[in-house]
Amino acid sequence: MSITKKATVLVVGLGMVGGLAACGSSSDGDGKGSGDAKTVTLVSHDSWAASKDVIAAFEKSSGYKVKVLEDGDAGQAVNKAVLTKDNPQGDVFFGVDNTLLSRALDNGVFQPYEAKGLDRVDARYRVDGDKHRVTPVDYGDICVNYDKAYFSEHKLTPPDSFDDLTKPAYENLLVTENAATSSPGLGFLLGTAAEYGNDGWQDYWKKLKDNGVKVVDGWEQAYNEEFSGSAGGKKAKGDRPLVVSYASSPPVEVIYADPKPDTAPTGVATGTCFRQIEFAGLLSNAKNPEGGKALIDFLIGKQFQEDMPLNMFVHPVAGDAKLPADFTAHAPEVKDPRTMDPDEIADNRDQWVESWTSLVLK
Repeated sequence: MSITKKATVLVVGLGMVGGLAACGSSSDGDGKGSGDAKTVTLVSHDSWAASKDVIAAFEKSSGYKVKVLEDGDAGQAVNKAVLTKDNPQGDVFFGVDNTLLSRALDNGVFQPYEAKGLDRVDARYRVDGDKHRVTPVDYGDICVNYDKAYFSEHKLTPPDSFDDLTKPAYENLLVTENAATSSPGLGFLLGTAAEYGNDGWQDYWKKLKDNGVKVVDGWEQAYNEEFSGSAGGKKAKGDRPLVVSYASSPPVEVIYADPKPDTAPTGVATGTCFRQIEFAGLLSNAKNPEGGKALIDFLIGKQFQEDMPLNMFVHPVAGDAKLPADFTAHAPEVKDPRTMDPDEIADNRDQWVESWTSLVLK
């Protein structure tokens, strides 16, 4: 599951299904939209969301109609892009993140394109160097969230570090996602590997297991069923006050609540965060490469970058994009997230996931 999945599912959990709608237009499948207008097809995970007026602005300025093809969660979508690279489903792929990037690059999913306006994007997110096979579009942080009411009622200080989570005070309180099937679950595993190193992360997970960590398949189950602090979790009578989610989850709990609370009912353990970056790329063998290039340019343009925070609840990568007040008021700043070089992820990801599975699930 991608970082953007949380926004769509949270809104559904709050009874606001219409709040976030993926925007696009239909196509007859031959590369043409209505009339003589060309169609550019964006392939993404199933959490793509953008304001209708923003997409309309691109269509008016570029002359291309946008078709969005949602293709499962991030892992599923990347795997399908690999399998269809010789005859891709669209022109641009959005939503591959730094945890899975090497899988797409090693399989030749993308063709090079240096986006216009790329100089406005912070260099630390441009991880593909001068090859320009992918363009960074957004970032966010995978972090442990906590139920403020639970910790207040139990007069217990919420955890704020990886080490804290192994302490007896937090026994049987944490739920996380399967690292083999979930993007945030994988990100949390990588965060622990970044924290404790290749020689230490397994011992850490043994301690977490001994301390009663619960593992479920994906983010939706963890956050909206098991976590006691979310709107969905409250309805499902979830009993875990700690969950692996995102630093930008608290604003969703405020913005889509009715009535809207003054403060978020959930908090973030900022010492447990792993930075996740999402990219877009021009698909190899794209049928409309010029339209794809125009769309990638637009994705890092100021208008789209400023539209993302309250649609997909992620941070813009463009330095000139401003964050909405509702977002900054309730999403804590993560000053020191754990990070990992994509090459290190590529070299170790599959082995780490296999070891994690044997250690934690068996």
